[in-house]
Amino acid sequence: MKNNPKTLTAWTMYDWANSVHSLTITSAIFPIYYPIAAVMMPSKSTQLDFLGLQIENTVIYSYAVSLGFLLLAFSVPLVSAISDYTGKKKVFMKMYCYIGAFSCMALYFFKEGNYYLGTFAFLFSIVGWGGSIVFYNSYIPEIATEDKFDSLSARGFTMGYLGSVILLIQNLTMVLKPEWYGGISSGDASRVSFLTVGIWWIVFAQIPFSILPETQKPQKKEGGWIFNGFKELKKVFGELQKLQNTKKFLFAFFFYNMGAQTFMYLGALFGGQELKLPTDSLIITILLIQLVAIPGAYIFSILSEKIGNTKSLSYIVLIWIAVSVAGYFVYTRNEFYVLATAIGFVMGGVQSLSRSTYAKMLPTDTKDTASYFSFYDVCDRLSTVIGTFMFGLVTQTTGSMRMSLLFLTLIFAVGYLIIRQIPSKKIY
Repeated sequence: MKNNPKTLTAWTMYDWANSVHSLTITSAIFPIYYPIAAVMMPSKSTQLDFLGLQIENTVIYSYAVSLGFLLLAFSVPLVSAISDYTGKKKVFMKMYCYIGAFSCMALYFFKEGNYYLGTFAFLFSIVGWGGSIVFYNSYIPEIATEDKFDSLSARGFTMGYLGSVILLIQNLTMVLKPEWYGGISSGDASRVSFLTVGIWWIVFAQIPFSILPETQKPQKKEGGWIFNGFKELKKVFGELQKLQNTKKFLFAFFFYNMGAQTFMYLGALFGGQELKLPTDSLIITILLIQLVAIPGAYIFSILSEKIGNTKSLSYIVLIWIAVSVAGYFVYTRNEFYVLATAIGFVMGGVQSLSRSTYAKMLPTDTKDTASYFSFYDVCDRLSTVIGTFMFGLVTQTTGSMRMSLLFLTLIFAVGYLIIRQIPSKKIY
């Protein structure tokens, strides 16, 4: 039965469970801890011998992010197709969840110089997080009617923002106020925070795992899982070719998400390197973005009910363009906070509405929701890899991150031109 309040609430709890990875591991504490812990003492050289190559510690970190997203982009479509064929969506969601959560817990053992453990545990935490999200998102059309998609997606992201902020604040007290915890060192406090992320993720994930419905298993076909997985993927890809507006949306999403995710992953780097802001200011910025994203998700959800999803998304992308231009002229801490507030507001809107809009564009009678959402995920991951790479390339070529912000303006503009071509109502 769709729109069951208990099921919808349980679904949102997975956002609450897994979003702590995005904030503590990807954005706030681990990026600061990794370059320090990876260094081999007593030399203190930032050059590390990694798989026989001499590579900067920060470069290894960025490569781990890119490789994690690439692994997701190439593996998730097949795995999701297998889950649709076997009817074991929840099983695969659990598998990725546990891979990600236990990888976070493994980071507790990432001490000085043990950078192989730190790098690969971080990489697989990204794979586990991203893989589970695909199956989580694909539940939307199974548990809710179309008129609930926008509000449900907004509720999910809100739970994610709140849960991640609560745990991050707790972890930050260990890092910034060690005397409250018996004088714990900053390194130990960071490692304990990684452990808490894994525990939080596993514990709260049990709520959706126990309540979300099992996917109905289709009739058996000849051949094994992998063979039929490829057949399932081919079938869904063929169906997708006939859905013109859905294809246009994926192209639009690829471009504007490229800009949005680049802001999300490299915004703090801009504040630290270009504006020379201290770590506490950057952490305040990260928390600010999370909190402002909550009203952003809800406001644009309400707006979409009045004017339609794609038109609402086009307005969000216009704001992103303005944010990119404004970023070029930011020089002070307070100006950066204002910019972060705007980023958080539209980040909440763009993440929530993109997910629900794509759900609305799936064929109403499809049972292959995981396969369809795998293509959405591929666009998400590849656009993130390309966007962060291009940002770095433009910065290296021009010597200025400000020029990279102007480059993002062009990326958003392409996404805007495509999204404007899609009617706000679902038309195939």
